[in-house]
Amino acid sequence: MSAEPKIRLRGVEKIFGEGESATVALQKLDLDIQASSFVTLVGASGCGKSTLLRIIGGLDYQTGGEVFANGKQVTGPGVDRAVVFQQYSLFPWLSVTQNIRFSHLLKAVRGDSTSTEVEAASGRADALLNLMGLASAANSYPNQLSGGMQQRVAIARALMPRPPVLLMDEPFGALDTQTREVMHDLILHVFNLEKSTIVFVTHDVEEAIYLGQRVVVMAPRPGRIDSIHEVALPEKRTQDMKLSPEFIAMKRDIVERIRETSGMKTDFELLEKLSRQASL
Repeated sequence: MSAEPKIRLRGVEKIFGEGESATVALQKLDLDIQASSFVTLVGASGCGKSTLLRIIGGLDYQTGGEVFANGKQVTGPGVDRAVVFQQYSLFPWLSVTQNIRFSHLLKAVRGDSTSTEVEAASGRADALLNLMGLASAANSYPNQLSGGMQQRVAIARALMPRPPVLLMDEPFGALDTQTREVMHDLILHVFNLEKSTIVFVTHDVEEAIYLGQRVVVMAPRPGRIDSIHEVALPEKRTQDMKLSPEFIAMKRDIVERIRETSGMKTDFELLEKLSRQASL
């Protein structure tokens, strides 16, 4: 008997507006995501990737269907699901350590933390600082950090309460190529250590394949699941894998699906015909 999925979506729909002006963002979407798996979502703009992620996180609500996470129906945000956005959303008046420990600082202010919990939180924060390579910047403030370092703080803050599910919405989209590659290897290292279930939204097909165990391709108008691709790469990923025939073939297949489902497939014969007409 197979284990209960960590995340289960059944007939999920999302409609914005009403009547003739209504827009179907998601239509009858079913998906199972197993515990301790890394699933990436890709697709053309407007396919509903971020909307779906927000619904799983309880930050938005579906207009139809059901969403379950950690064996419970999702009715709103919860400490069992942490979200990391492209915008770092750090508190500028708090240091790196204070940002990471923010949830525990709130509990302390309310008087909800025991001395044992406070000590454990301090140890957890120190471990995350070291894991993210932030120990030397522990007392710095967000405006003193690079974009990549700020995102490390945001990820560490999300990981602080040990969430079973980590939802990431294009977290590396604003970073340069070199920093993105460093962050890719870092998040894979964190994934192997923490064993959280990660759902990762991206526009970058190469990023989706490199990080994911499964790549879910979504199609737009209306948003739906087009295809699911199992990533047949070793668990230990290296940047050189991006040059392998298997990686390149999968990237080609996924890009082709995105082009076909979004209507972006290039008609080279038509382009050549138009070019000849223009030269007459």
